[in-house]
Amino acid sequence: MTKADIVEIVHGRTGFSKKESSEAVEMILEILKEELQRGEKVKLSGFGNFVIRSKDVRKGRNPKTGQEMEITARKVMTFKPSQKLKDYINGG
Repeated sequence: MTKADIVEIVHGRTGFSKKESSEAVEMILEILKEELQRGEKVKLSGFGNFVIRSKDVRKGRNPKTGQEMEITARKVMTFKPSQKLKDYINGG
């Protein structure tokens, strides 16, 4: 599914124009990105949680050469689905 697909579904279900639907989807995604960038947890009730975690510098190994290397510190996003979403996906 693409963003364009989501816009089409919003358009079909709400009766908003395609432009309004596109703007609404873009606005929601922009808000989510901004909050995650600030390090805030995004909790969507009944769907799940998006969380930014910091990973420290660590040693790694190049699988091709076996050479040790340093993996830089970085932030990663994780998603944990809610129990409701898990149940829905599993037909519950």
